[in-house]
Amino acid sequence: MAPSSTNRGRRRVLLLPLPYQGHINPMLRLAAALHSRGLAVTILHPETRAPDRRKLPADYRLVTIPDGISPELAASEDIASFVFALNKNCAAPFGDYLAGALRKEEEDGRVAFVVADVDWFAPLSVARELGVAALALMTSSAARFLVYLAYPSLSHKGYLPVQESNFNTTVEELPPFVVRDLDCVMDMARHLAYADLLAHIVAGVRQSSGLIINTSEDIEGMEIERIRSEITLPVFAVGPLHMMTSSSSVQSSLLTEDRSCLDWLDTQRPNSVLYVSFGSLVGIDTDEFLEMAWGLADSQRPFLWVVRPGLVHGCEFSALPEELQEKIGSRGRIVSWAPQQEVLKHPSVVAFLAHCGWNSTTESISEGVPMICRPLASDQMGTSRYVCDVWKVGVRVEVENQLKRGDVQAAITRLMEGKKGEEVRERMKDLRHVMRKRTDEGGTSDVALQRLVDFSV
Repeated sequence: MAPSSTNRGRRRVLLLPLPYQGHINPMLRLAAALHSRGLAVTILHPETRAPDRRKLPADYRLVTIPDGISPELAASEDIASFVFALNKNCAAPFGDYLAGALRKEEEDGRVAFVVADVDWFAPLSVARELGVAALALMTSSAARFLVYLAYPSLSHKGYLPVQESNFNTTVEELPPFVVRDLDCVMDMARHLAYADLLAHIVAGVRQSSGLIINTSEDIEGMEIERIRSEITLPVFAVGPLHMMTSSSSVQSSLLTEDRSCLDWLDTQRPNSVLYVSFGSLVGIDTDEFLEMAWGLADSQRPFLWVVRPGLVHGCEFSALPEELQEKIGSRGRIVSWAPQQEVLKHPSVVAFLAHCGWNSTTESISEGVPMICRPLASDQMGTSRYVCDVWKVGVRVEVENQLKRGDVQAAITRLMEGKKGEEVRERMKDLRHVMRKRTDEGGTSDVALQRLVDFSV
């Protein structure tokens, strides 16, 4: 794309997302927020899962850089190997592009700073070597970044790798967590690989120019202050990022959204529909899929369920048994992907049965939709702890060993009936109000975003 004359003299930010849906979304939302405050935007993205140029604003630049990643590695669940390979393969092409951008500042606008996902430790180092301010974006919670910081100590003290025998042991160093909230059960080899990755991530952040976190002071104030005390860098709590700009300016879904589900929601009564989604990455086994389906059917409530391709291990597409389809009838709607923010805004939606991914959690809070938590992996267990026990705006699906349909039905009943459920629903409405105040003009997230815009001026 030829440089526009309007870019001359304009400050430019270069953003480097990690190629996972849950990381791309907040990075592009940050891009939109910075763009709305006057910065020119360049998105640098590996070839793997690069966003569609047609979905980005016309004056954004999208530059894909070679990553040398095989389709097998990109599709695998070996996240540590994938991220290490990305850093190794992309550092040089990233550096080449950044060096070229610095040479063309007069016509393209001065490079104000680089924002890279925290997982991009090598490009953060390259930017620093070229004399450019480079900030790391933590797309998950501040509480999760505290786990990153504490990981070596937690391993040394025997909390990690997680073992079923110590699931409920209190982690005194990281309240309110118990051991099961730190991670999923890993064998020693996977634990050591993940620990090595986190060591690289933390070292990269410590040597960066600052840390941006997709959170807000009102939901994680103490956690943010603890991070500030431990890394002694500028920390910008600018979230939730989906609230810092209009949703129409960001179209970042890698999957095709089935918007017909919104028409179906229009036919349902207000505050009646359960929305169910387990995110874009983690899968479940066939037994859990069927037990979840039977639990939803037995609840006798209308539901909208996102069953993305590959959600069930070993199955590209998943269908319900005929007996179950007959029981559900028109009361349930299953789609391959949904426009989640619009779904959560819809007046017919009453609750969100979710995996507790950070994006899903903050989107649910921002719309005042109480949660039913079925965390599956990684940071989701810790986020579920905050949702259910700290903010108390959701209930968890209580499971012994394997998920059973009765576990699902019982959790739905706890949220939707009785005094406790009513209190949870009211607290979520209150938290929504507080969060909206913080993201409005003059709120803590708004002020933090302006501090970021003015960074290195």
